[in-house]
Amino acid sequence: MLQRKSMKRNNNSDAHTNRHASLKTTSYPGKRIVKATLFFVSCLLISAGLLDLLGCFDSTTFAGLKQVATIRKQPITTHHKFPDQCDVVQNQTQQQKRQQLPMSEDGTKNDKARSSHSRPSTCPSYFRWIHEDLRPWRETGITRGMLEKARNNKAHFRVIILDGKVYVKKYRKSIDTRDVFTLWGILQLLRWYPGRLPDLELMFDANDRPTVRSNDYRGQQHPAPPPIFRYCSDDASLDIVFPDWSFWGWAEVNIKPWAKSMVAIQEGNKMTPWKDRVAYAYWRGNPNVAPTRRDLLTCNVSDQQDWNTRLYINDWIRESREGFKNSNLENQCTHRYKIYIEGWAWSVSEKYIMACDSMTLYVRPRYYDFFIRGMMPLQHYWPIRDNSKCTSLKHAVHWGNTHSDQARKIGEEGSRYIREEVNIEHVYDYMFHLMNEYAKLLKFKPEIPWGATEITPDSMGCPATGRWRDFMEESMVMSPCEVSPCEMPLPYSPVELREVLERKANATRQVELWEDQYYSNKP
Repeated sequence: MLQRKSMKRNNNSDAHTNRHASLKTTSYPGKRIVKATLFFVSCLLISAGLLDLLGCFDSTTFAGLKQVATIRKQPITTHHKFPDQCDVVQNQTQQQKRQQLPMSEDGTKNDKARSSHSRPSTCPSYFRWIHEDLRPWRETGITRGMLEKARNNKAHFRVIILDGKVYVKKYRKSIDTRDVFTLWGILQLLRWYPGRLPDLELMFDANDRPTVRSNDYRGQQHPAPPPIFRYCSDDASLDIVFPDWSFWGWAEVNIKPWAKSMVAIQEGNKMTPWKDRVAYAYWRGNPNVAPTRRDLLTCNVSDQQDWNTRLYINDWIRESREGFKNSNLENQCTHRYKIYIEGWAWSVSEKYIMACDSMTLYVRPRYYDFFIRGMMPLQHYWPIRDNSKCTSLKHAVHWGNTHSDQARKIGEEGSRYIREEVNIEHVYDYMFHLMNEYAKLLKFKPEIPWGATEITPDSMGCPATGRWRDFMEESMVMSPCEVSPCEMPLPYSPVELREVLERKANATRQVELWEDQYYSNKP
């Protein structure tokens, strides 16, 4: 550009000289032009030098030369912000689409690893339960009629994935923003594995308890069950288990996205070594959501009895007013034992409790989420009777304090499982495989229903405010995964499944036998 300006200036100067060629005084104006030019260039170079010093300008670019001395690198951004111009997020999404894998000859997505030097690992064992959750539709497949019946089971929303885009049709409002962060998680999955998800339609119920009772669909004379996704199920239900919304943050109670929470909890673990932790069982929560929790409070220490527990009521309304200063998860890893107990159904608190390096005292549950089925009593946690909690908790703490090395190992093994096998990468892999296996069962072509809208990071993140926006920023996937998802393990054979269930039952019976012997030997 400077060359073009210089040429223009020279042309004007030539024309000026030609017009005054007959004058003998041309030397004096020429000197003034030369001086002015030198002054202008000098000022420009000084300015460029100052800008370069401040890091705002690259003087080598100005000179038209290739820089070889010093290369400045942009700082690594660890806290992602939605830009003021939110189309920047959408532009990144468009770039991801250009990186999508091509279709293979049979019309399916090419599932080869993006990076040839990195071979996918085998998925954790709990991925095998995907096959079990989808088993009710293995023979019949899933028809549109079955899907619409799932809507009648009071689904909160329908998710449609077509050509790598996500569409949603909402039917009713969920508790808090469960639906929002569940949908946000699905969007991040498509950013993590762009172009890898098949076209599909699914129904999602964001309430706690399962609704598809297996007894209603037993026998050939009964219709196939409606396929409905939710956060937990039980042995008497056929609901399809999906990771819960809190992996991307629970803004209403200030629980940060899972990846960030894990880092904070690990730091909290270092603050209080095992030998320095309080040698009692700790629980903090809301007892008003279920009778079993109110029953737990009867096990608290009192003037008459000490059940080796320290139990605290969490008042979320007061916590919100006071800025959640007493409910930071990383500050609750101070006891050798932590109690997990269900609420109205399974509890979000499970993964945070088990990440603390404390031995988890796991009150016998009715419900399960997607990862707990891969954990084993006496290896990852200590089972607690639900019908005699106080005596069971007292014995567990006594056993741990008299077998401290073993208790510490159980706590650390449970935390290792959470940290390594339920990290956010494996959460995305679980979602990926579940949705792929589900899509294989569809007997109809997915389509966008009337009233559905496309959702994008822009449409969800840009209007959000406060913690809701912060958590979306913190959990937003900024670049695609460079390798394929972990390799899906084969289904359990009937013999293998029976062995797994028997192993769990035997470990629980062993603990109960120790407990009975403990109390029978007491005077």
